[in-house]
Amino acid sequence: MKDWKKAIVPIDGSVRDAVQALNVGSVRVALATGPDGRLQGVITDGDIRRGLLAGKTLESPLREVLVTDFCAARPGDDDEAILAIMRSKDILQIPVLDAEGRVIGLKILGELSAPTRRENWVVLMAGGLGTRLRPLTEDCPKPLLPVGGRPLLETIMQQFLQHGFSNFYISVNYRADMVERHFGDGSRLKARIEYLREPEPLGTAGALGLLPEKPDRPVFVMNGDLLTRVDFPGMLDFHTAHAAHATMAVRGFDIQVPYGVVDVQENRIVGLEEKPVQRFFVNAGIYVLSPEVVAEIPRGVFLDMPTLFSRLMDQGRPTAAFPIHEYWMDIGRRQDFDQANCDFDLHFQPPGR
Repeated sequence: MKDWKKAIVPIDGSVRDAVQALNVGSVRVALATGPDGRLQGVITDGDIRRGLLAGKTLESPLREVLVTDFCAARPGDDDEAILAIMRSKDILQIPVLDAEGRVIGLKILGELSAPTRRENWVVLMAGGLGTRLRPLTEDCPKPLLPVGGRPLLETIMQQFLQHGFSNFYISVNYRADMVERHFGDGSRLKARIEYLREPEPLGTAGALGLLPEKPDRPVFVMNGDLLTRVDFPGMLDFHTAHAAHATMAVRGFDIQVPYGVVDVQENRIVGLEEKPVQRFFVNAGIYVLSPEVVAEIPRGVFLDMPTLFSRLMDQGRPTAAFPIHEYWMDIGRRQDFDQANCDFDLHFQPPGR
């Protein structure tokens, strides 16, 4: 059972406090309480994502993304009745409150019922050379490097499996034999695994042209060198709700100019800003593609994801950005690999516990 107490945040806190509670508490909701301990509102992943898309930042007041119209249960309420409410209202958590409105528990859908089985394919890109991680990758492909005591790619797959995804395709090239020997057909993980064998690198989208058949539902595509706690079902629902042909996970990225910036027009100073911060969204290497987009990718032709998205936009087809706030680490350099090993126990359940 997850520790719901880690989800509690002060009502006067910031969006960052809620993000930290979501990541540490692992219950996908933050519970905002007042000084008297009474529950004032809740914040979910979706509330934070909508806030980020609307221009809020992690330093914005918590109240700006707070939902005050929430469902609550009382001590003694029947789990079956609570589960029925969750399903009818499409919510994942219901706080349990005492007579004064203080939080004394949290009912979580995943603990009341088995995870929903999802037939969507998950394509993991695992064919890279891992050049920047040499010498670690001289005798081992990057996806098999140990992070937290097990191969990186296995942790990625476990994250999907926990959410009911079990149909995997792994794109392989460099040291493909080692990847295939380790994972086999997936039965050890209670999954189905097939391999897309690239005779030469085909790019982050080109490998999809090797799929043996056309999909009949949206497909996840993810780089095989990412360690993350992204809400995969939430991203899939987001893709569907926005009727997108392609959805890209994006992360906020800030760059601070280390000097005072001077706004000049025709030799006249019209403004001054001291060390401004510029905010961007960057590609997080996780995608959801509609079946028709996947079916259009030609076999054996190099194609990367940015080019694919650019083509879709040029054609006027809807693409969507899914902001993520969860833990995310691109393990491309040795310092990233070392940091991921330090972070693992905080964000993931180590094997054997």
